[in-house]
Amino acid sequence: MTIKGKLSGQPIHIPDVNAAPMPVLGAPGVIVNGRPAEGFGSIGSSRGYPDARSFRRKFGLVVPATNTSTEHELWSIILKNQGPQQGLRGVGLHTVGVVTPRPILDSEADLLAYKDQFLSGLKTAVDTALLAEPEYMIMGMSLEHILKGIDEVRTPMAGVEAQSGLGWATWHDAIHTALTRYGARRVGLLTPFDKTGNESASRMFQDLGYDVIASVGFSCANALHIAHIPDWAKERAILELLATDANRIDAVVQCGTNMSLVEVAERVEPVLGIPVLGINATTFWYALRENGFEAPLHGAGRLLREF
Repeated sequence: MTIKGKLSGQPIHIPDVNAAPMPVLGAPGVIVNGRPAEGFGSIGSSRGYPDARSFRRKFGLVVPATNTSTEHELWSIILKNQGPQQGLRGVGLHTVGVVTPRPILDSEADLLAYKDQFLSGLKTAVDTALLAEPEYMIMGMSLEHILKGIDEVRTPMAGVEAQSGLGWATWHDAIHTALTRYGARRVGLLTPFDKTGNESASRMFQDLGYDVIASVGFSCANALHIAHIPDWAKERAILELLATDANRIDAVVQCGTNMSLVEVAERVEPVLGIPVLGINATTFWYALRENGFEAPLHGAGRLLREF
């Protein structure tokens, strides 16, 4: 079927992954001790049963293989919002890692090598994700870290969208939509990137029409280590270096999917009075809203509660 994206207004193809027969049983069907179960009958696979856990939406999630944060953050949102009528009961994530065997980010040459690793492994990861028959895809990677400008960011996404035949939630679409909802123009960037990565990220936001007033990067020299940045350091960077009276920013924007921010955002948003938009929560918000999940969601910041 085709639905209309609630945020983008664009048509989204949702494949019928429950089409009969589902599930297919081999002959002779249900067995007990190796023999046909007398009187049990058929489970009626001709009608088509949904996935027992992902019966409302089966999301495919693509992340770098070194990423230990994104899936955890998204599942935390799902599990905190399990209401029987509303919320995210019946939503599932099915994650595939893009193999990046040398995740060193210590120099510009390392960054270029990492870009080649990720982009060359992306097609294989998408093919692997499709084996689970997802209905919609989420890109769990800060492409602006390794690609310069919005046009370069959009190019590989156009390729994987065509390859998969599915709709995708991307960070650049999600954050642009979220910032538009808030009417924010002046942003402060928080990243795990070095100077080169921050310049690339800033360029994407400038291409999207935003003023990058300040940027803070933790200069992680290894993609795996990004997950180990302590929350107190992120919180201090937001409060002392970004959201200052001198900067007068409209929003804090966090890039880098392996840098968890959900709990930090929950703490500092009420203090600051401006949105703190982490990449994982914001991209998931976009995926959910596009797919018609409109209930207020808790435990992941103001964006998911109010928009």
